[in-house]
Amino acid sequence: MEFVLLIFLPVIFALFVPLAYKRIKGIHTGWFVLLVPLVLFGYYAGFLPLVMDGGHAISELQWIPSLGIVFTSYIDGLSLLFTLLITGIGSLVVLYSVFYMDSKKENLGSFYVYLLIFMTAMLGVVQSDNTMTLYLFWELTSISSFLLIGFWYTKDKSRFGALKSMMITVFGGLMMLGGFILLNIMGGTFSIRELIAQAPELANQPYFMLALVLILLGAFTKSAQFPFYIWLPDAMEAPTPVSAYLHSATMVKAGIYLVARFTPIFGSSSVWIWLVTGIGLLTLFWGSFFAVKQTDLKAILAFSTVSQLGLIMSLLGAGAISYHTTAAIFSFATYAAIFHLINHATFKGGLFMIAGIIDHETGTRDIRKLGGLMSIMPISFTVALIGSLSMAGLPPFNGFLSKEMFLESMAALQHFELYNFDTWGILFPIVAWIASVFTFTYSLYFVLKTFIGQKKFEQLPKQPHEAPIGMLAAPMILASLVIIIFFIPNLVGKWIIKPAVMAVQPTLYASPSAVDIHVKAWHGFGSVGLWLTVGVIVFGTLLYLTIPKWQPFYRIQPDRLSLNAGYDALMRGSERGMNRVSRLYMTGKIRTYLLYMFAFLSVSIIAVLFIKDAFIVDMNSFAAITLYGVLNGLVLLLSVGFVVFAKSRLAAIIALGGVGYSVALFFVIFKAPDLALTQLVIETVSVALFLLAFKHLPALQTHGETASHKVVNLIVSLSVGVMVTLVALSSHSQKLIPSISQYYKDTVATEAGGGNIVNVILVDYRGFDTLFEIAVLAIAGIAVLGMIRLRVSRKEPTDENK
Repeated sequence: MEFVLLIFLPVIFALFVPLAYKRIKGIHTGWFVLLVPLVLFGYYAGFLPLVMDGGHAISELQWIPSLGIVFTSYIDGLSLLFTLLITGIGSLVVLYSVFYMDSKKENLGSFYVYLLIFMTAMLGVVQSDNTMTLYLFWELTSISSFLLIGFWYTKDKSRFGALKSMMITVFGGLMMLGGFILLNIMGGTFSIRELIAQAPELANQPYFMLALVLILLGAFTKSAQFPFYIWLPDAMEAPTPVSAYLHSATMVKAGIYLVARFTPIFGSSSVWIWLVTGIGLLTLFWGSFFAVKQTDLKAILAFSTVSQLGLIMSLLGAGAISYHTTAAIFSFATYAAIFHLINHATFKGGLFMIAGIIDHETGTRDIRKLGGLMSIMPISFTVALIGSLSMAGLPPFNGFLSKEMFLESMAALQHFELYNFDTWGILFPIVAWIASVFTFTYSLYFVLKTFIGQKKFEQLPKQPHEAPIGMLAAPMILASLVIIIFFIPNLVGKWIIKPAVMAVQPTLYASPSAVDIHVKAWHGFGSVGLWLTVGVIVFGTLLYLTIPKWQPFYRIQPDRLSLNAGYDALMRGSERGMNRVSRLYMTGKIRTYLLYMFAFLSVSIIAVLFIKDAFIVDMNSFAAITLYGVLNGLVLLLSVGFVVFAKSRLAAIIALGGVGYSVALFFVIFKAPDLALTQLVIETVSVALFLLAFKHLPALQTHGETASHKVVNLIVSLSVGVMVTLVALSSHSQKLIPSISQYYKDTVATEAGGGNIVNVILVDYRGFDTLFEIAVLAIAGIAVLGMIRLRVSRKEPTDENK
């Protein structure tokens, strides 16, 4: 079996979840769902030896081979790392949800279906080698996360958060699609590996910079970078298992993955380095600064996620400098980015679960009502303390190692003498250090305000108690990983991080073993990172102890000047503007809509004819103009004139019949009796039907059209006539392929056994086509008859357009 099919295993399994939910009441549905990520994690872990040796595996499933679009499962160091995070953290999240989601109160059938669809989408994103299928899965993450965030759809905040996340991430996805299309135009392929192989040539293409910006927009919106981060705090309205999954290991990491995957293509650009590093650092600072403002536990974690994503993003930007210099510190930055990505998944997943436990066991997440829970919830406190101190960057936790690597990488940026980094580079370590101070502060703020200090149990909606061991199991496993990774960082580096670094920088390393980086907890007193960390601890502690004095500073900023207020104003303005535009062109009159369609058709086709130089007239192929032809043409024109200027519906119908019979006479003149007979029959039937329904039709009346409206109608009518004439002349004068008429002449008698070529074509060659056309006309006729009868029965005004 092709292992690409395993991407679809979760969504296939989702088909059976509603059945299990309805039929098997005694067992929580999550226990069945848990099998999926566990099986996938075990299977994909088997690829570790392969990627550790620098190899890769690929499996393909054709989708649209003519366009080069295939479903691909491409397993290298980077995609395997994300795959293990998706399935590994996914297993723990499902385990946690078994105890968190009440099987009697929640619609678990829908919940797990959405979760499994999301899992498939994320696996598709990180394993796709084809940009088109990557985009498909990318948007599927937006849709499935919309369903997950809005799971409690009866709440206004859930619906608002879900819509906000989808609006922003789908916007970014569309931008990213534009970037992919430009890459295809430049490189002639949708394959990411083939595009990476053409990276030097692509850098000289005119669309290169535009593609770079568009793809970064996709990454920044998905990974909640400034200013697009505003959707992430509102997404906290999702159930806590969803928050833990989306914000620790999956959705918000998709943008990180995208930047890492496309670094080999764009890393040589100074714009890429400045944007990724600069926006990342700005996001880090912004998120860490505003995290201390929040009073909701999940909101604090949401802003902390924003800041941590900015940290990883800035490291990836700094790592791209290794394409310009041999200084090892910048390769070190890419290693640090991957390392912190893993560390963040472990401590942030556990912290989200603890926030959910506190809400579950106390009835609130408001940090102003919490305090003194340590003695009541000792296990939760221990897990929260480990996660928070790791997030703050203290030993002996894994966050300390990657945080020191981050500070050293940012300090090295000021020594990069290219693209003005030697001038402006000093800002990077300063901003990084200040942001780290606030990171330390909000980490203490989260854990100490909740578990230490004055007890406020009387303010809690529920009597607090420790969570059941089943609910604590998943965060305890993650907390254990936080400590274990600190003591074995190089083992993790050998098996997971170095293969991923090689995938991000494939031209710099021949194999993962060539990534010569050894992580140590102690670098001596001469280490820059050590003294920066000491400063972070000192100033971060001071800030925490003085929070009541400076926290009111946040109230200086009026709410109306926030980015959220800007988003709300944009949405309201767009809605009002679209309503005005809709009222302007949605008149409710059929003739108005026909006017739009005919105007668009005539303008577009005439423009194409002349832009492509397709208008050619060959006078030699025209038949001679006879006296009968001229007279019949005059009759035709007069009939058309009567139709237009007729004052009664009966006169218009009769004149319209004159038009049809004149066309039939043309067929006679040009010796096409079969067509003439068919046309006569059609015209006779049409006129008869009109007369049959005549008494039910309303009388003709004017519709208050002004002179300008009539001029517009005249222009559109003439343009349609000109368009049809030009197309007819061009089609007649140039034939790129032989006419099919000869085929009919040769086979109509031998194959179909008929003598009338028109009838045989209609009945034999286009039998089903004609049958379905008749069916459509019959349905349309029944609908029209029903509408007429309805109008007559209600005795409404006779305006046919109302």
